[in-house]
Amino acid sequence: MDVAVSALRAELKTWIDRVREGEEVVVTDRGVPVARLVPVESTDLITDLLREGSLTAPTEARVSLSADGPGDPAADHRGGVSGLVRRLRR
Repeated sequence: MDVAVSALRAELKTWIDRVREGEEVVVTDRGVPVARLVPVESTDLITDLLREGSLTAPTEARVSLSADGPGDPAADHRGGVSGLVRRLRR
């Protein structure tokens, strides 16, 4: 469902209630989509990344690198995704 910024501003509570009931609302400015309102519980980052192809599910078990051995820090999976991101940002 689309809503203009002006209508959203005038009827914010109504639109928030619709989103709370599970609807997705696209906010438009002069007919151009500028934002999307979705229920918080439906926002699942991993699912979204999988759907858009930015992330792929593993196809086989991975072996961790030894702690003292050289290697690509991006290939070291200890600590999950957040640990990987921290290592790559260094």
